[in-house]
Amino acid sequence: MFARGGEEAAALLEAGVPFEVIPGISSAIAVPAYAGIPVTMRHSSTSFTVITGHEDPAKGGELDWDAVARLGGTIVILMGVGRFPKIARRLLDGGLDPETPAAAIRWGTRPEQHTVRATLATLGDHELAAPATIVIGRVAGLDLRWFESRPLFGKRVVVTRARAQASELVAQLRRLGAEPVEFPVIEVAGPADGGSALAAAVDRLSSYDWLVVTSANGARRFMDSLRDARDLAGVRVAAIGPGTADVLASANIQADLVPDRFVAERLLEAFPAPPSGGGRVLLARAAVARDVLPDGLRAAGWGVDVVEAYRTVAVPVTPEGRAAVAGADAITFTSSSTVDRFIEAVGADAVPPVVASIGPITSDTARRHGLVVDVEADAHTVPGLLEALTIFFS
Repeated sequence: MFARGGEEAAALLEAGVPFEVIPGISSAIAVPAYAGIPVTMRHSSTSFTVITGHEDPAKGGELDWDAVARLGGTIVILMGVGRFPKIARRLLDGGLDPETPAAAIRWGTRPEQHTVRATLATLGDHELAAPATIVIGRVAGLDLRWFESRPLFGKRVVVTRARAQASELVAQLRRLGAEPVEFPVIEVAGPADGGSALAAAVDRLSSYDWLVVTSANGARRFMDSLRDARDLAGVRVAAIGPGTADVLASANIQADLVPDRFVAERLLEAFPAPPSGGGRVLLARAAVARDVLPDGLRAAGWGVDVVEAYRTVAVPVTPEGRAAVAGADAITFTSSSTVDRFIEAVGADAVPPVVASIGPITSDTARRHGLVVDVEADAHTVPGLLEALTIFFS
């Protein structure tokens, strides 16, 4: 609406260039809708008029604002912030009631959306800034807000996990009204040996009583190394938590053991005693990880082989990324490695005001770096982290 689409189409047509028009939804309708203002209502406004507040002087003559004031219904003004005082005077002179509701929505449909509600006579007294859509009429007095009432609306939240794994967290933050700042500090890479140790472990998998996977990454890498599910015949499987178990389930492997708390200590407590004569456990995990689980299993009498399923490596940080983090309200850490890499990359002074951790191990790592952990998920999963963050900000 009031863009250059028609001019561009005419130029293309004259040049003999084929083109296609894909209809969109005008900001004249979409922006008020996101502010909880329908441009029409059956009992109060049965028409709406869309007007540019930035007329091209070359078109000849000025808009008849007196006629606009007499039209009734809803008036939507695009690109009118700079000229609004003059527009308001013209509409008032044309007979519109000074008490007519009016609203200005800045950055509509975005996480930084901001709505100013007033009257035609007083809207100009507020600090208005472009880009904004202005709505005048009885519907502007409605406040059917839904977007701005989302629990994390307006919050800028940094996501530090690997980009390949960040989609769920980013999508859910947007659903809750936040503006995600994707700032991956790690990426998941294959084992340093190219996966030879992992392949050898798969070859002798039938010699183990248990396979233990302690992360979704480890589960995914291990499942990818199997020829098919028959490699696990006779081997029981333990997963550190539901996220890891879900990866197994996606390969049609049902975990035999998932502890009620998603940490190595609780998995160790829930793990059965070895059979008489001993038993063997294969532990597939990251290259760098705590030794609580293998040490505890060995102390309980199990023979344990640890195999590197993947490793995390640092991602270079750009100046643009640093700048985006600097203005954020909160940061999420989903593993100890994300904490370590973030501090290495930008330092503790760059950490946003609110620190949200997925669980106690990650929290301990953050505290070792001198950070204050404001939010810790009860359920050590992405949904648990989002729930904790929502509760904190509410």
